[in-house]
Amino acid sequence: MAIRNIREIGEEVLTKKCKEVTEMTPRIKELIEDMLETMYEANGVGLAAPQVGILKRIVVIDTTGDDPHILINPRIVETSGEQTGQEGCLSVPGKSGQVTRPNYVKAVALDVNMKEFELEGTELLARAICHELDHLDGNLYVEKVEGPLQDVKYDEEDEEA
Repeated sequence: MAIRNIREIGEEVLTKKCKEVTEMTPRIKELIEDMLETMYEANGVGLAAPQVGILKRIVVIDTTGDDPHILINPRIVETSGEQTGQEGCLSVPGKSGQVTRPNYVKAVALDVNMKEFELEGTELLARAICHELDHLDGNLYVEKVEGPLQDVKYDEEDEEA
């Protein structure tokens, strides 16, 4: 496994629509492992393949720190409710903004064995699913921000020595 470079706003790869994954290959498995490692290293809750420069419809999400979800060719099939809250992105470092998203999301995706499954989430998980799937279509959360982006301040005790 390896930590990959996270692409940042302004890089063209983040504006492109991703291609579907048609088969599980050793390279795709390695990509997924690298994405998980990269997400955890960056203290993120989600990461989409274009954020590491790969135009494949793959996202990894872990809102709890111990239960990673791997979604291949995901699509949202149901939403309800509404939530507005602060959102940030590993590809837009040091910034956050208010975004309104559904409070409940049901997505259908393939797992690492290319078997279809459903993932339902509320609150943070619902927000993360929407946010990461936006990346697969070349969209960043900054397009949905209500009001100005804010600078994110990190407490020194949050920093690793």
